This record gives sequence, C-alpha cells and structure tokens, in this order.
Amino acid sequence: MIRTAALAALLASTALSSAAMAQTTPAPAPAETSGGGFATSDATDPYLWLEEVDGERAMAWVREHNERSLGVLRGDPRYETLHRQALEIVQSRDRIPAPGFNHDGTIDNFWQDATHVRGVWRTTSLDSYRTAEPQWETILDFDALAAAEGKNWVYKGATCLPPDETRCLISLSDGGKDAVTIREFDRSTRTFVDGGFVLPESKGGASWVDADTLLVSRDFGPGTMTSSGYPMIVKVLKRGQTLDQAQTVFSGQPTDVAVSGYTLRDADGVVQATLINRGINFYESETHRLNADGTTTQLQLPAKSNINALVQGQMVVTTDQDWTAPSGQQFKTGDVIAWDLQRWLADPATPAQLVIRPTDREAIEGISNTRNKLVVALYENVRGSVYVYEPNASGEWARTRLDLPQNVTVGVGSASEQDDRVFVSVAGYLNPSSLYLADAATADADVVKSLPAKFDATGMVVEQFEARSADGTMIPYFVVHKGDMPLDGSNPTLLYGYGGYQNSLLPGYSATVGKLWLERGGVYVVANTRGGGEFGPRWHQAALQQNRQRAHEDFQAVALDLQARNITSQPRLGVMGGSQGGLFMGAMLTQRPDLINGAVIQVPLFDMLRFHKLLAGHSWIAEYGDPDIPEQRAWIEQYSPYQNLRADQPYPEVFIHTSTKDDRVHPGHARKAAARLEELGYPVLFYENTDGGHAAGANLQETARRLALEYTYLSRRLMDSPAQE
Repeated sequence: MIRTAALAALLASTALSSAAMAQTTPAPAPAETSGGGFATSDATDPYLWLEEVDGERAMAWVREHNERSLGVLRGDPRYETLHRQALEIVQSRDRIPAPGFNHDGTIDNFWQDATHVRGVWRTTSLDSYRTAEPQWETILDFDALAAAEGKNWVYKGATCLPPDETRCLISLSDGGKDAVTIREFDRSTRTFVDGGFVLPESKGGASWVDADTLLVSRDFGPGTMTSSGYPMIVKVLKRGQTLDQAQTVFSGQPTDVAVSGYTLRDADGVVQATLINRGINFYESETHRLNADGTTTQLQLPAKSNINALVQGQMVVTTDQDWTAPSGQQFKTGDVIAWDLQRWLADPATPAQLVIRPTDREAIEGISNTRNKLVVALYENVRGSVYVYEPNASGEWARTRLDLPQNVTVGVGSASEQDDRVFVSVAGYLNPSSLYLADAATADADVVKSLPAKFDATGMVVEQFEARSADGTMIPYFVVHKGDMPLDGSNPTLLYGYGGYQNSLLPGYSATVGKLWLERGGVYVVANTRGGGEFGPRWHQAALQQNRQRAHEDFQAVALDLQARNITSQPRLGVMGGSQGGLFMGAMLTQRPDLINGAVIQVPLFDMLRFHKLLAGHSWIAEYGDPDIPEQRAWIEQYSPYQNLRADQPYPEVFIHTSTKDDRVHPGHARKAAARLEELGYPVLFYENTDGGHAAGANLQETARRLALEYTYLSRRLMDSPAQE
C-alpha cells in the first residue's frame, strides 16, 4: 500500500460455532465521578514528574521498580526455563528469511540472530534463496557498524532508487526511537557514500526523485513540525545543498498529523507523478501533485482514502468512506477503485472502474502489484485468500484465485516488477509459517520454504466463537487449546486484544505463545473487536471517538463468553495488550476487574486526558477525540484508566512494562499507572526497558527477557492455585 504504508511508518502481527448468549452484567459503577477529581488537571496530578523521560527523580523511580519487579519475576523458579526457551526461539536461525525482490531478480533480506543481534542486510540469488542453505552476501552489518561508530544503531529500513536500486537511503535509529538518521549508501561498493546525502536525527523521512534529488520531510527548525511532533513541511533537496538551502514545495498546518512526499512510479521505475501527502488527521488526508514548475495541485480524492498501487497505468485507490466522484459515480466505504492515471490527472471527471466491493463480513488486508497484476489479500470472517486482478481491454477487472491453502492467514509479500511473481506467506495458530512463490499470471503457487513446528501442537485445536456485545453486535474470537480441555472453568486462559486503528488480529503462528503458554496447558484467545479492521473500515469506525466504549464492551463480552462456556473462570483469566491494546487492558481493569486475575499491560496509553500532549499523541485525536474540547473530554473521561483507578476494587496484581526510548507512546503513561495503583494500595509489577523504542526490544536478548517476564507473571497469576496467593 503506497500511501498507507508511508503514513503508518511515520505514525505508527474452523467453522463458526453457534455462540451461547454471553452474560450481560453491566459494568460496576465507578466509586466516584472523575470530574474535578484525580488528575483531571495538571494541578491534581501528583505524578506529572514521571513524564520527565530522563529526569533524575523519574529514573530513580524506574530503577527502584525495575530492581523490585525483576527480583520477583526472575526469582520465580520458572523464569530461567522460560527465558532460555524464549531466547532459543527469538535467536533461532530456523526462521524463514523474509525475501524482498530486487530489480535484477535477486533477493534481499534483513536478518537477526544470536550472532547478528542488531541485524545484517544481505542478498542472494533467487535460485540460492530457494535452497535449504542460501549463500548470502552481506550488504551492511549493523552490529559491526554500531561497534565501529560507537552507536546504539537500530536498523529502520532502506529506500533504494529505481530502477537499478544501487543508491539507497538507510534509516538508523538510536536505540529504537522513531526518530532516525538517514544516510546515503552505495549497494555496489557496500559503503556509505562519501559526501552523500546525510539527514540528522529527526522524525520524518526522505524519498528519491532522481539520483540527485530528494523529497525531504523532517524537523527543519522552529515552526516546521506539527502539534503531533511530525514534519509539517516538504522540501526538495538537491545533491550538494545543505538542508537550509533546500526549496520548500509544500507546507501543511500545525494541526495536521504529518506531511510527506513520495513518487508514484511505473514498473520500470519511471516517475508518473510526484505527490505530497498531507495528513490532516490520522484518517483524513489530502494528496497534492507537485508540478514541474514547483507549484502543487490538490487531487480530487476522498478524504479517507489510500493510493494502493499503479499497475498497467491504472492507479488503484481504496476509499474508507462513501463518496461521490467528480464523474458523479457513487462509491461505498471499503470499495477499491481504479483510474487510468494520466487520463484522470488531465481530467478528474474521468470515470473510475470498481475493482472490489467487499461484503459486510469481508475485509481487504493487503494490496500489492506485480508488473501486470494487482494482488489482493481478501479475508472472509477473518480467514484469508489471495486474488489476482487485471484490467481487461474494456477497463473492467477480472479476478482469479491463487492456489493456496484455505482457512488460514495469508500475507502478500514482495512482488516483482519485472514479471508477475509474488511471495505469499501462509500461517495459522497451529500451522507453522510457509512461504509460497506464486505466479500471478498463471495463479500457480509453490512452497519455497516452510518451518518445522516450534512447539508440540499434538492434540491442539482452533475454534472460532462469537460473543454478544452490550449493543447486540456479535464479536468473533478465536480459542486455541488442547482438544481434551475440560469445560469446568479450570483452564488458565490468556485473552489478547487491540481494538484500534483498523489493525486486524489475524490467525498467526507464534512460537513463543505456543512454547511458553499453550504447550504448558494454557489457553490462548484472540478477540476480533470493533476498532480493528477485521471486517473493513466500518468495523473500525464503529468504535471511533464517542463510540470507543463499544470496543471495551466487545472485549469484556468475550471475557464473559469464555466464562459462560466454562472455558475459564475469573481466577484463571488474564488479559494482554500493548499500546492501544494497553488502553484496552486499562479499561478492563477499571471497568470489569471482577472478570480477570491478571493483566499484562504493554507500552500502554493510560492517561487519556493528556495523551494528546505527549510525544505523538496529538496525531491520535482522530481515533479518540480531543480532550481540550469539553464535549469530547466528557466521553474520554468516562473510560480513561488513569483517572478511573479507585480504592477498594478487586484489582489483581498487574504487570506493566514500557521503554524509556519509546518516542511514540510516552513511558509516562505506564509509570503513572503504576504509581497511582501503588498509591491506592494495590500490588503492581513494573518494568521499564531503558532501551528499545515502542517495540520494547532494541535487540533479541531484550525481547527474550520481556517474553520470559510476561509468561512468568502469567504463570504466577493463572496457573498457580489461588490458595497460594
């Protein structure tokens, strides 16, 4: 997805059973109203000092909590085994190297293991890649680079200039932050270019126009960043110029989320349009064409839309709203439409062709293109298939289905622009990942690589149920468990959720969940709540802003349904989620603590009255609303976990973790949550990785430690006898 991926990178892995009616016990009323109460203003928040990321007092607090929590969890006799297993999995070389097509048909890959902790960028031929032991050549070793330069470099991607892809822009992050340093690299010599492009650390990015020209969006100094902390200005930077000499070609508004530039190229790498994306909010944007004379022209596209691909001269767009085109045509939310690009640029009233109109229980989870075809991952009831679309002479789009396994998760990977080959990944909760190389021209697909099982799934099954939410909407969820599981409420169960930003939770193979939880008798549940994208844009939009509580109720309904089916019970049910999912966990904790006996709250949002003032938070107003507007503040205040923590509630001991280097979701959210819980007299475990960024792991060792801590905690809460507590 061309525009979605660019903006997301700036901002931002059985038959349906008839469901038993879930209980509909209302959430307990808060013990007190939060209006005028705790942390409803700066003056009433005693823990603002914990928002000072590297403040001396704050870091002393972090060190104290780390020492205590690590002492508890690493002191558990299960920790060492879980840590060893997690480390073996994350450092295993027995993984499928994610392939990326180059213009010459060779394959690139970024790889991390015990030897390459920070990772290595490497390349091989397609024939070699298909063998059991490919012969890799190193392009850039990031461990060696970090050591040579004395830096804590984390690789954040490369953008290479078509068509020969020799010159690349490498993004390097200090410790995993979203902010990156960008440096020009020569693939042919495998060295950084002496005197080449270098952009100092900033949030933002750069895109090639030609060998001597970049479109740059970054921090150019005071007044050049939005309120969300992302670039507001796009400049054209010529080789040899300083950043101060770059020409401004577009300026957004301080209230925008972000502004960025990119090129729309054909399969031969020829630029067909140079475009500016102005993200007005997280979901609405404008696309402007940069003209030859340096002026810009706004293109007539829906505010909620994404440019997905350019194939055979056809620009493919997804609309996330009902829309009347300049041609007078009516399109619906979720439609995929296409125009002949050059005709449309010349005349916006050029009719569009409808490519796909998903049904209510379908969702498009990925769109890519080969040289001649459009390749789409289309899901029905959270099960995926891959279809190939191609325009015919009359402009209509015919489709065929790739020959792939059914009832699985499919992912469209790298596609060749020299021919019609495309990599497709296939996996399920109990099905180790397989990689297929498909020919979109013939619909044939062959297994290139497949993984052995990483845990013993003998006797395990996957079931899909539905829970009835408070407003009657049926919410699907998956349950992974041993087939002989007793239905007596005794099963330790981990319920995972996210529920935001149109991100779908699709069935996937997790070796760590399998080894550290399922194999040990745990049950794993994934809730496909509203706010996600499992059924397209409408499923997401149903839980936006004033309707956010619907997503919380969906998650709670799944917890109730699990207990109604006697799959588990309160002493055996724990929940887990990160980032927006951390907010989910906070809402469960404050609204329905009677349903759970544990919660893993990862890099969370928690203080929703201040989220928009911290780091990238302002960019999320379109998702949650604006706390500075009284009407919107009122609905946010109803569920904001930080303000709704109360004394004398049945809160279980929770495990909260975050990262000091997270420059997306401020670590202050997690710190303040822990401090408030302790003030109210509740036990809490808190761990802050002092490296790592929003992914909470700058290297594989830290990832393994985090996993071991989480599953040690869950074992203590859900597997031990309640009488032992």
